Amino acid sequence: MIKQILGKLPRKPSKSSQNDSNGDGGVNGNSSSYSSLGPNSLNNSKPSWASSKSSGSRLNNGTLNSYSSSSNKSNQGQKTASLASQAGPVLASGVYEALPSFRDIPSSEKQSLFLRKLSMCCVFFDFSDPSKNLREKDIKRQTLLELVDYILSVTSKFNEVAMQEITRMVAANLFRTFPSPNHDNKLLEMYDLEDEEPAMDPAWPHLQIVYELLLRFVASTETDAKLAKRYIDHSFVLKLLDLFDSDDQREREYLKTILHRIYGKFMVHRPFIRKAINNIFYRFIFETEKHNGIAELLEILGSIINGFALPLKEEHKLFLVRALIPLHKPKCVSMYHQQVSYCITQFVEKDFKLADTVIRGLLKYWPVTNSSKEVMFLGELEEVLEATQAAEFQRCMVPLFRQIGRCLNSSHFQVAERALFLWNNDHIRNLITHNRTIILPMIFPALERNTRGHWNQAVQSLTLNVRKIFSDADQLLFDECLARFQEDELKEKEMQEKRELTWKRLEYVAASTAVSNEAVLVSRFVSSIAISTSTSTKAMAGS
Repeated sequence: MIKQILGKLPRKPSKSSQNDSNGDGGVNGNSSSYSSLGPNSLNNSKPSWASSKSSGSRLNNGTLNSYSSSSNKSNQGQKTASLASQAGPVLASGVYEALPSFRDIPSSEKQSLFLRKLSMCCVFFDFSDPSKNLREKDIKRQTLLELVDYILSVTSKFNEVAMQEITRMVAANLFRTFPSPNHDNKLLEMYDLEDEEPAMDPAWPHLQIVYELLLRFVASTETDAKLAKRYIDHSFVLKLLDLFDSDDQREREYLKTILHRIYGKFMVHRPFIRKAINNIFYRFIFETEKHNGIAELLEILGSIINGFALPLKEEHKLFLVRALIPLHKPKCVSMYHQQVSYCITQFVEKDFKLADTVIRGLLKYWPVTNSSKEVMFLGELEEVLEATQAAEFQRCMVPLFRQIGRCLNSSHFQVAERALFLWNNDHIRNLITHNRTIILPMIFPALERNTRGHWNQAVQSLTLNVRKIFSDADQLLFDECLARFQEDELKEKEMQEKRELTWKRLEYVAASTAVSNEAVLVSRFVSSIAISTSTSTKAMAGS
């Protein structure tokens, strides 16, 4: 009875019978790689390059374990399945083998071979061990080079299946997470080490060709932007932007060129790209102060700002105020100062009314104890002032020349020298000369102190030249400032003598009562002198 019941139960099929049954489901039964996916797995797979982890190929010790393709539409899925089935003989043996060259096959088969080569290049190898999978790595590299040549030589528009496979292969090779120790363990001071050896990615021999392929694909006249935007979408762009934090400068240079081409070709993505770059800047400025690609992103923005139409949109002005100017705050500003200075100068040249905003922003983030950073700020200030008109200059000249006066008296000779170089610029010198009645009284004490006692001979010589410019422009005003300075100097000398006299009286009273070990009671007369002296000194310092 039990045997009869057991005999009626369905038996577990063998592996061979499974393969045979699945082989009849519309996928080439000769390829064992497809056996576990089922007959509709190609059509039902996720239609996004972002799913490359699940749909991409994997290789362990040179053996291909699985392969799958994806599509957005059912008819595209059928095309992909039929084309993928042609790759069965190559993958059936489970060994990573080279495919035929494009030169060895007729033109009618090149499209299918192109897709097969793209699929084969989705396999990722471990480059941390140089001695591992040498043969397979060389095959993949040669295949990537053939793909680049094919994209350069193609004479017909890329169809949707080809675009999907190209972006899938690019995503499988490029989009990765950088190891956190390279970023978290870096001290901020590391940015100042100019002699630090740049990091080199061991996988660069392959990555470079993938970047070249992506660049040629984006720049190709056979790439239809309206069709390609479905695959080079917002998610794809975000992942490209994440790669700008790479330690390898070679990778960042490729990314810069590719993102610029994407911005130029895909107009629909332009607002999104600008917003995404803004977000990177915000996180860098206000959270981490660590990012390797700020300079490259600013180079892209410099070109973008140069193409802004006039009048400038409000969003562009907000970007200047909220992102570009605060980029002067981080300690590592020297790594990208040239680029951010260029971007800001572009804004002022397009709209001269922004000069006041920019100059006040620079004064807000002006360094206090970092002399090298101060020299950079003075250089940028000269570029901004060169594009500044008289009306905007008058709005900000009072706080500006208070700061310049402090720079003139800096004990660091490069800071004082760079501030004095402002008078070598004809446009800036004219602005100062026309507003000399306000500017000269503010900076005259600094000029006079430099002339009398600055330790650097070059600073003294430059100061004398500046004094001569003012005296030649308005001798009467110069004499008034000199007389006022001498009068203030005399008052300061008298104040100093009173202060010393007060201290002597206090010391005498303290010494006369110290022998009795009693508390010292200072007379009202002496206390009033000390208080009035200190109060008048503070008042002078505040003025």
